[in-house]
Amino acid sequence: MEENSRLAREKVMWKPGNMLYPVPAVMISCQREGQRPNIITVAWAGTVCSSPAMVSISVREERYSYGILKETGEFVINLVTKDLVRAADYCGVRSGRDVDKFREMGLTPEPMEHVRAPGILESPVNLECRVTQVIPLGSHQMFLAEILGVKADAGLLDEKGKFHLNQSRLAAYSHGEYFELGKRLGKFGFSVEKKKQKPTGGKRR
Repeated sequence: MEENSRLAREKVMWKPGNMLYPVPAVMISCQREGQRPNIITVAWAGTVCSSPAMVSISVREERYSYGILKETGEFVINLVTKDLVRAADYCGVRSGRDVDKFREMGLTPEPMEHVRAPGILESPVNLECRVTQVIPLGSHQMFLAEILGVKADAGLLDEKGKFHLNQSRLAAYSHGEYFELGKRLGKFGFSVEKKKQKPTGGKRR
C-alpha cells in the first residue's frame, strides 16, 4: 500500500506549456461599424484587477477578430453555460471571415449600454469592456480592458437581490476538453470559518 502511494506521487518534468487549468472558455463578441458582428472564443481570459474592474483576453494577430478588437477597442465577454458549449467550440474553430457565427449558431446579438459591440442574448452574463492597453507577448497579444457594465439574467437574482451565478450551469475548459461545473466544495473563507456550536441543553427530568 505504501509503495503504491509513493508511486502515485511521482512526477515527471514536462516542457514549458500552458497547464494552468481549468480556465473559463468565454465567447468574445465584437463588431466594426457597418459590418456584421463576430464571435471569437478564447480560453486565455482572466480577471486582473477589482478596482477598477478589469480583465484581460489574449488573441493571436492572425485571428479575424484581432483586427476588429484593435480598431474598435471594445468587446463583450459572454459567459458560457452547458447549453452554449457547442456554440463556443464552433466559434473557436471557424473564422468570421467565412461565416456569420451568430446566424450559424442561432445566437441573438443584444445591444449593450456602454459599448457598441453587441452581447449574446443567450449568455447569462455579458461584460461590457473597453480596451485600455494592448501588450505584445509573443504568439498572442493581450488586451487589457476595463469592465464598464455587466448585464445578467434577471432569473439569477433572488428576491433579496443576491446573484446566484453558479445556478446557470457554467462551463469550463481543461486541457482540450469542456466540463460543466459540478459539486460545490466550499465557499470563500470556509477554511477559517468558525463552526457554529450546537446547544448542549441539559437532560430533562
